[in-house]
Amino acid sequence: MYILKKKKTITHLVGLPARGKSYIVKKLKRYLNWLQYKTEVFNVGNMRRVCEVSGPYDQSANFFDPNNKDMKRVRDEIALSVLETLIDWLKEGGRVAIHDATNSTLDRRKLLIDRLEREPEIRVLIIESICTDQNMLERNFRLKLSGPDYKNKDPAEALADFRSRVINYEKAYEPVGDWEEEHDIQFCKLINVGKKVIAYNISGYLSGQCIFYLMNFNLVERQIFVTRHGESEDNITGRIGGDSPLSEKGKKFSKALARFVESQRIKFACELASKATEAEGQSDNSTVALAKTAEFCSSQFTVWTSMLQRSIQTAENFDPDDYDIKHIRFLNEINSGMYESMTYQEIQKEHPSEFQARQANKLYYRYPGMGGESYIDVIHRLQPMIVELERMTQSCLIITHRVVMRILLGYLLDWTREEMPHMMVPIHTVYELRPKPYGTELKKWEYDEASDSFREF
Repeated sequence: MYILKKKKTITHLVGLPARGKSYIVKKLKRYLNWLQYKTEVFNVGNMRRVCEVSGPYDQSANFFDPNNKDMKRVRDEIALSVLETLIDWLKEGGRVAIHDATNSTLDRRKLLIDRLEREPEIRVLIIESICTDQNMLERNFRLKLSGPDYKNKDPAEALADFRSRVINYEKAYEPVGDWEEEHDIQFCKLINVGKKVIAYNISGYLSGQCIFYLMNFNLVERQIFVTRHGESEDNITGRIGGDSPLSEKGKKFSKALARFVESQRIKFACELASKATEAEGQSDNSTVALAKTAEFCSSQFTVWTSMLQRSIQTAENFDPDDYDIKHIRFLNEINSGMYESMTYQEIQKEHPSEFQARQANKLYYRYPGMGGESYIDVIHRLQPMIVELERMTQSCLIITHRVVMRILLGYLLDWTREEMPHMMVPIHTVYELRPKPYGTELKKWEYDEASDSFREF
């Protein structure tokens, strides 16, 4: 990663193929965009594939042979071309640009750093991804077969070619280390997706935030449920903010929610148990399967609510012996300042200029009066919750409010800053998210009052 002092950032990845670089890049891009740092990924492999279509180069494993000087020159030229595109994008208004490539030799890194020295006030932060977990590597190798380099190719031949490519990279691989320290370059080594982190000379707010974030995510399978509180008395009258209790309909939803989450929790435990027994070669052993299911069913499950009573009351039907229930002020609804407990119609009538200002720019508009907040304020308030969500390995349910739910889902589903403030997140709807190495799986559930149950839609 390269940090342009104060205003611009270039993120540079280093590492062998199938070491999780693109996974790290996608996560980092999503996080920084969510924090409102305009971020884009520039993938050298994509440019290489464009060159393959338009040029005469055979891009099998031989293309990556370090002894093939002609192809090394071509690879370096492609990397520099992407860097030029990236620099132009920053000059046009971007904030963080990510150079996604192996950059696995010292010569390549020197080439890139030398070019960046011609740009004013550039500081360098290199992020290297290392993987020593053989099971993880084997999974990553097989995931590559579904990528663009091996589309419509024989799986056995594709896997053999990719293994040969990795061997060629390993021959020339030079880890980040002594040279970078001698030249006082910031760097961070992430080992096995953050299980171990080595950082050198990290300075500056943005680089520090990036490293802290990267230290706190994991690949453990888990469920994340997000919902708004049940219907409140103020929802019936259309009043914003406040601290009203649940309506009768809201109380009915809260009971159904507890039953629904418990059933989904058990189904998920059965899925994990089935995968575990199959991996251990015990899929036909019912005793082992039952023991595994019981083990996963008893794993910790966290429920987060805000400190407002309509959120707390929605969690009242969860057994505290089975759920770790926490009430967190960070999850409170946006503070509407002097407009707390008013309706939007009243605000439009009594304060038309303020109403129009918010409609014109909901992201940055801050409610007037003591404690009034904007979406941006709430984003920064929720930053510790996002880091905790990435760090935790147990499943959880978050019971919160409309604006906070939009912002949380904006991160989890990678909504743009233009989309996020306007997305529909109705009450009595549950989002179930499962983080995966390739992205986030999403299911949406809607509460049906007539049947007192949830249906997927």
